[in-house]
Amino acid sequence: MSDGLLLEEMTWPEVAQAIGAGRTTVVVAVGAIEQHGPHLPLLVDAARGDRLAVEVATRLGDALVAPTIRVGCSEHHMGFPGTLSLRRETLEAICLDYAVSLARHGFKRICFVPSHGGNFGPLAGMLEGLRAAVAPDCRVDAYTDLLGFMDFWQAGVGGHEPDLVARVGGHADIAETSEMLCIRPDLVRRERAEEGYVKTFDQELMDRIFGEGFRSVTPNGILGDARGATEQIGEACIRAAADGIVAALQA
Repeated sequence: MSDGLLLEEMTWPEVAQAIGAGRTTVVVAVGAIEQHGPHLPLLVDAARGDRLAVEVATRLGDALVAPTIRVGCSEHHMGFPGTLSLRRETLEAICLDYAVSLARHGFKRICFVPSHGGNFGPLAGMLEGLRAAVAPDCRVDAYTDLLGFMDFWQAGVGGHEPDLVARVGGHADIAETSEMLCIRPDLVRRERAEEGYVKTFDQELMDRIFGEGFRSVTPNGILGDARGATEQIGEACIRAAADGIVAALQA
């Protein structure tokens, strides 16, 4: 699926040839290494970022995929052992260096795609600076609508298992667990999948999570319900997310 798209697997002449042939867009996933309940590994958002970036680049058609930024802004998950977190200014510095490096090589558009909820806000806040750093020869875009992303997951689950839509909660839930069954099934502890904090993911809940920390809302680290996850639901969620992000980027 990723044949010929991954920048880090190419030689420099191959990159130069791709840019010369019109592949002047590059997709950068921005992930995280953080807790994902008792049943999923810490690398979920990094691994999902790898897959999502390829799906987005494939749909854009003229794009390559840069290495995923694997650690993100996860301060709200630091109540759970193993989580790593970057300061906002650290993440911005990394994104800035990515953008400047890629623009210098001739890429004309850089699309940052967050695969972790805590990166949506920081990316939105740094866009102006990223654009100024590479202007006028390169355009920087990012998908930054976290609530909209939740709609993609609901559509993915609902289109396949309508009765299970209520289990979409936004973190380590049926949607994210199903995606991991597609990406790294060997790391999913199916027998530990359970219900977490089940409530609509809205602005009020977002503010509480980012303000008070994840553990204040959900002791087991799950938003939603992880039970009922399947590979089929996962593929539907991945498709819905990639389609929605590309539609937003093209708009």
